[in-house]
Amino acid sequence: MEVYNYFGPGLLESIYEKALVAELRLRNIKVQSQIPIQVVYKGIVVGSDLRIDLLVEDTIILELKSVTELSSINYKQLRTYLKLTNKPLGWLINFNEDDFAKGMIKVPNRYFNP
Repeated sequence: MEVYNYFGPGLLESIYEKALVAELRLRNIKVQSQIPIQVVYKGIVVGSDLRIDLLVEDTIILELKSVTELSSINYKQLRTYLKLTNKPLGWLINFNEDDFAKGMIKVPNRYFNP
């Protein structure tokens, strides 16, 4: 919310990502950006081309967008990242909303296995 209040909507996703990393670190919250996801098929690594925008406290995936409207593929992408990484929770955040609360969607991992 702090980053959105500072900039408002309309910037590139990469700017929001860098600012959000800075804000979380200012608050002493562990965050990593652009984390590669290793994709394994039947025990064989078939790629690591996917990247998590932000990983907070090694637990929560933040998938950032700056688009006119979120689409079903955005949700599917985050759900797949959650499944592949076995993280319990993700947030899909669209910074290009006039009402920031409408752009924040909590996505639990249906496949989470602690």
